[in-house]
Parts: sequence; structure tokens; C-alpha cells
Amino acid sequence: MKRSRINALIREAKQLLKERQFHLPPFAYWPAERWSAAGPECERIMENGLGWDVTDLGMNQFDKFGAVIFTVRNGNYAHPERGTPYAEKIIILKPGQVLPLHFHWSKTEDIINRGGGILMMQLYKALEDNGIDRASSPKVFCDGSERTYQPGEVFELHPGESITVTPRLFHSFWASGKGGTLLCGEVSSVNDDRTDNYFAEPLSRFSQIEEDEPPIHLLCNEYPKPPEVF
Repeated sequence: MKRSRINALIREAKQLLKERQFHLPPFAYWPAERWSAAGPECERIMENGLGWDVTDLGMNQFDKFGAVIFTVRNGNYAHPERGTPYAEKIIILKPGQVLPLHFHWSKTEDIINRGGGILMMQLYKALEDNGIDRASSPKVFCDGSERTYQPGEVFELHPGESITVTPRLFHSFWASGKGGTLLCGEVSSVNDDRTDNYFAEPLSRFSQIEEDEPPIHLLCNEYPKPPEVF
């Protein structure tokens, strides 16, 4: 992705969150150059990978695949005392934009429709060899109520609704084309985006960046002190 596109998407995200009255922590607005002088008071932000995350999953089709994400809080596998035992993200999806089929090796997460449209979901169990189980019906909890879906069945989550996704459960989700830009929440166990994602098709979790202009904000994997949670 070009840095200019990432900058533009972050500006759009900040405007959207302002309109939705969703407030980010102060470090979300720090200019990129401020991080070079960040002291020990900022170590947990950098170590735990908090902050902006813009990805097209290496597919170079951001309007179809990817998302703008902000990690608000997270823990640290290597040093549990240096973070929370849980993680929280916001995920912004344009109409029709998809996060492709994947599962997590260890993370359990609640994916929440915070408003702006309809969240579409699709689930499959994983086979022992990590392939897609197209025969077994996934059983999940949506807002505490047990539901069973046919493998690959597409279903809707409306504003305020959520689903609990457990490890090794393939899931894909996207913003319905019928609504506007979708604001999703994610509340989970400690998040490890470098090692805990398994995609059904080979993808890159973090995008390669073409530096065609300076960054307005650093992404969560660009801090001077690299994240230790991974």
C-alpha cells in the first residue's frame, strides 16, 4: 500500500470516529516524529502493539479486502505483567469490504457490530490438517445465546449484536453493501497478529508500504521499540 493511501484512510477513520462520538486515547493523534523521543512511559504502547493498523493483507485491493483497525489495549505473552490479560480493537469496514477466511490458534474473541450497517459473517470448523470442514455445523454463542449454523452459511449481525469466535474456527466477515461504513468492536484474549492468524489462503497480515509521503501516524508495527508481545 502507498503511504499516502494509509494516511488518507487514517484521516477518514478519525473523522468517522468523531462523527460517531467514539473517542480514541491521546496517543492515537501523536505525529509520527513524536515516537522517536518516546520514553519509558510509552513502553507498554510500543511493546503491546497498540495503535493504528491499516492492512490490505497484501492483496493490493483495499476497497475489497482489508480494514482500518485501532488496537486500544492488549496484553503481552512474553511479559504478562506488562499489559492487560485481554485485548480490544475497533475495526472499520467500508461497504462490501471483507476480512477473508481465517482462524486463530489461541485467541478467543467477541466480534461486535457497533453500528453503521450490517455485519455479514461466515463460519467453518477447521479439520485436523487445518483445512476447511465443509460438512460439520459450527456451534457458537451470539450475545450469550447458542446458535448452530450450516458450514459456510452467511448470516447477519445487526447493530449491537455480537458473536464469540473460539480458536480454530474459520471466520470471514464483511460490511454489507446495503449500509454505510461499519464500525466493529473486538474484545478478546491477548492478541498476537504476527503468529496467531491462519488464513485459508496464503495472505500477509501486515502490508508492504510504498513510502511516497511521510506518515502522519506510525502504525502499530512501526514503533522505534518493536512489539514484544509477538
